[in-house]
Order: sequence, then C-alpha cells, then structure tokens
Amino acid sequence: MLVHVVLMRFTDPARAPEAAERLRSLDVTGSDVSYDLVLTTCHEDAGELAAYQRHPEHQALAAWLTPLLAQRAVVDHLEPARRQVPGPPTG
Repeated sequence: MLVHVVLMRFTDPARAPEAAERLRSLDVTGSDVSYDLVLTTCHEDAGELAAYQRHPEHQALAAWLTPLLAQRAVVDHLEPARRQVPGPPTG
C-alpha cells in the first residue's frame, strides 16, 4: 500500500480551520514545529495516487488551498498490506 502524507503550514493560521473542515485533520498541539494540517491518503500503487491527483475534485481543492500555504511537505511511503485478523467464530 502506498501512503501519501501531506503536511501544510498556512501563511495565516486562521485559515486552517476552514481547510480542516474540508479535510478533518487539524493539528491540536500548536507547537513551534507543528504543521497546521495533515492529509493522509492510501493507494494501491503509484498509478492510483497519480489518478487521485488528477481527479477534478482534488484539483479544485488544491487550487483553493495552495495559495493559502506558507509551506508544504509530502512523504509517500510504502506500508505492508495489513493482515486481517479473523473475528470470533459465528454460529
């Protein structure tokens, strides 16, 4: 699984709540090294990530959000597929 993580720091932190309302991932500590907002998405592979990034809704949000940012950091990493733990037997 490819995990795509985007950290965002706003030029005006007062704009972060509006973005968080759209993304639901606002920083809660507000430390000096914190970013204001994080977006994490999971994809089967790099091709699926690229398709996500080309999607019109993603493009529209990015067009609104990018001018508000002072900094952005991105990490794309591979995470091993999670094994499902069997539930208790039924019946």
